[in-house]
Amino acid sequence: MNAVRQPIRVVPRAPGLRRALEALATGRISVGGLVEQALDAAEAGQRELHAFPTIDWDGALRAVVESERRYAQGRQRPLEGLAIGVKDLIDTRDIETRYGSAAYLGHVPAANADVVQALVDRGAIPIGKTATHEFAWGVTTASEVFGDTLNPLDRTRIPGGSSGGGAAAIAYGAVAAGLGTDTGGSVRIPAALCGVVGFKPTFGALSTRGIFPLAPTLDHPGLLGETVDDVAILAAALGIEAPRDFEHPHARMGVVREVAPVPPSAEVATAFDAAVARLDEVFACGALDEPGLFDGVFEAFAHIVLTEGGAEHFRRNDADRIAAHYGRETIDRLERARTVTLGDYARALQVRRDFTARLHCAMSVVDFLVLPTCPCTAPRVGQPSIDIGHWSGTVREALMTYTAPFNVAGFPAISIPLAARDGLLPAGMQIVAKPGRDGALLQMAQRIERLLHAGASTHYPTTRSTP
Repeated sequence: MNAVRQPIRVVPRAPGLRRALEALATGRISVGGLVEQALDAAEAGQRELHAFPTIDWDGALRAVVESERRYAQGRQRPLEGLAIGVKDLIDTRDIETRYGSAAYLGHVPAANADVVQALVDRGAIPIGKTATHEFAWGVTTASEVFGDTLNPLDRTRIPGGSSGGGAAAIAYGAVAAGLGTDTGGSVRIPAALCGVVGFKPTFGALSTRGIFPLAPTLDHPGLLGETVDDVAILAAALGIEAPRDFEHPHARMGVVREVAPVPPSAEVATAFDAAVARLDEVFACGALDEPGLFDGVFEAFAHIVLTEGGAEHFRRNDADRIAAHYGRETIDRLERARTVTLGDYARALQVRRDFTARLHCAMSVVDFLVLPTCPCTAPRVGQPSIDIGHWSGTVREALMTYTAPFNVAGFPAISIPLAARDGLLPAGMQIVAKPGRDGALLQMAQRIERLLHAGASTHYPTTRSTP
């Protein structure tokens, strides 16, 4: 007998983290009210978008009691009572964590990942797990087992991935911010396609302990938020502080309009060019004159992921378990991983060394790079390939070509939405800083966000089912 679908109650959007903290501190809203609103919205997002595989009502409501006690006693912590989502790749104590795979159904970690524990210790309340592509090994957040995660701005389209559930949840309004991971663009791609913010710090700046590895030399914990301020608040709790005084009033911006061989689509190029023209009114913007800077980098990235990803999975699970419980896409990738030789991996690492040296050299004459986050807007669900101008290729290559290089080199990068355009899907601007300049990058992203969105809507409208 088919279950009867219950009406979905329309709930308000989650307030930004700063506004929520101010409302909690002044008593205009209770922690219980804020968290229950988020839980209700997460339930709706689970039904409508497959954005949340697991929602932790019991754990979240237990945490509410402690947070409300702290507010009553004047002992609130920096993130006290803020509801967040946590990517299903990241361990959460006593909350089922599937890593996006049927192989880990029912898996409940005994401890939080370090990044989760740091936020919980400062008062944040995880309300549930946000969807990921199986083992984070994909850019669509599709799942034959759990259902494809949908883009809340157009449900015929993907949200990107692999942190697609987190970006969809934020764009939908269930939470204002959350934790993701980024191995080749996995917070920045969905941020761009869903019209939110995605930040990947310098490689090694945040602990990966308690996060299921994809490719350990490329893996970065990441943050997603509705605005840069939401991301900056979580980043500060993790030890990444934006400077109080603006450090780069006359910043030099290296503009990268295209990463060969994938050109930007006409609509992305138009939006990006308009944004650069606006930045050029304030900063010194100029095309980065580095021919061949990105040559061979995506291919090297792909070899590193296959080698390291294959090693991680073959180390953890035998062939029978993989065949019985992994999805077809992951199994296909692991079969390709068997064909990668040590020589292939060695050559990929040499390309990485050469590219990293070239990127350091290129950035010696600029303070930041700006480029499109993705060369196109969100592809349709199930779309296997994409044509952009005279280029044709897989959705994976299209979406990752502009983001993966900064995982290969380990440079910090953030995606912020370009200005909303009537009737058009979101596009993102990626801003890249030198390693260790994470706080300065967040500060610059806030400045650029204000410049690009002055007098305009800061987010794309979403729709929810009516009761």
